[in-house]
Amino acid sequence: MKKVLLSLISILCLVNICIAQTKSIIPDLSKIVSNDGWKLTNRSASVLIENGSPVIYLDSRQGDGFARLENHEFNNGTIEVDLKGKDVQGSSFLGIAFRGVNDSTYDAIYFRPFNFLSKDSVRQNHSVQYISQPVYTWNKLRENFPGKYENKIANPPNPNLFFHARIVIQNHQISVYVNNSTMPSLIVQELSGRTGGWLGLWVGNYSDGTFANFKITKED
Repeated sequence: MKKVLLSLISILCLVNICIAQTKSIIPDLSKIVSNDGWKLTNRSASVLIENGSPVIYLDSRQGDGFARLENHEFNNGTIEVDLKGKDVQGSSFLGIAFRGVNDSTYDAIYFRPFNFLSKDSVRQNHSVQYISQPVYTWNKLRENFPGKYENKIANPPNPNLFFHARIVIQNHQISVYVNNSTMPSLIVQELSGRTGGWLGLWVGNYSDGTFANFKITKED
């Protein structure tokens, strides 16, 4: 009986340790509009109602832009978000920035919805992308490492509707999952070598985007 009790206590202790080592945060996206806990760079934000629920919209401007979450360092863990772009060639780039140092130095995972359902297989292979600014831009990675830092999405979602992205970052390996897929659409090793840093919502050159259900689960 003592052995059974000791085993149960050990299991409970392990469970408590695991819980203590992970912490989920669900930031209030509506506060982006008032810069309350957020910092906007090269974008304006507004709250819209989609299917009866509030979502955040970042407008389109020249150059990259983002809504940066203040006072939250991110190292290892999982980032989840619902995103909606549009099926307009060259005008829909959106995703998540992380490992941020300043407004020009950060890593990002982003999507090109206009490539999701393209009949051109080459364009399909450019659906999800990893970059590490300012050194490893998308065009530099595509030129020097074709097919390594971008990929297609199996069972691609409708490019004009919301889709769910889950980005798992563990010991500098990044795995990207779309919707309910158990198979990653992209697996890459980080190039920056940085740890920690800020994170936030990202949109690319002349792109807007809509975001919802942003969740961060940190692992120590």
